Amino acid sequence: MLLCRVCGESNPAQARFCMACGSPLPQPAEPSSGEIRKTVTVLFCDVVGSTPLGEQLDPESVRRVMTGFYDGMRAVLERHSGAVEKYIGDAVMGVFGLPVLHEDDALRAVRAAAEMREALSQLNEELRTSFGVELQIRIGVNTGEVVVGDAASGSPVLGDAINVAARLEQTAAPGDILLGPQTYALVRDAVTVDDGRALSLKGKAEPVTGYRLLEVSAR
Repeated sequence: MLLCRVCGESNPAQARFCMACGSPLPQPAEPSSGEIRKTVTVLFCDVVGSTPLGEQLDPESVRRVMTGFYDGMRAVLERHSGAVEKYIGDAVMGVFGLPVLHEDDALRAVRAAAEMREALSQLNEELRTSFGVELQIRIGVNTGEVVVGDAASGSPVLGDAINVAARLEQTAAPGDILLGPQTYALVRDAVTVDDGRALSLKGKAEPVTGYRLLEVSAR
């Protein structure tokens, strides 16, 4: 439906002029010629069970706890040449391969995921002392093709690779890191994982194999 900016009337999507007042209707923007396809590795890191924080702490303390979490996770991403694409609720979405592509972006993402888990342990020591609480996270990492808008338009990164990374994170148990099949194929010589298992992910017609990260090589 198209909404008339003059009278507020709702109009069919194919309409060019408002059926109530005759004013021209806004039309969907044409795809930007600056859009490109790139292969990136996406990392989703989410806090598990954050709702009880609001029952234990006052709003100012909750904000300080979550700010510490966001800052700590962002620092790890950037240390491995990743970038925070967005914060979604209690989750941090990081992307490796934008704006600079590295040959080992998948491995950088996996190393960042492992370091995030270690960084949380240190953060939890501070949180227990200051607030009497601690956080748990789960992480999903996936590699695939996305569509990237040009920088001037501010278009978001879009693609199924992002959806799969998010679903892997949601499927992971607290404290676990799940790797998608493309990511595992790129880093298999540098990681130790458990046996891959077929996962039924929301929105995917076929099962996706997920690999639980056990260890990353120090090399």
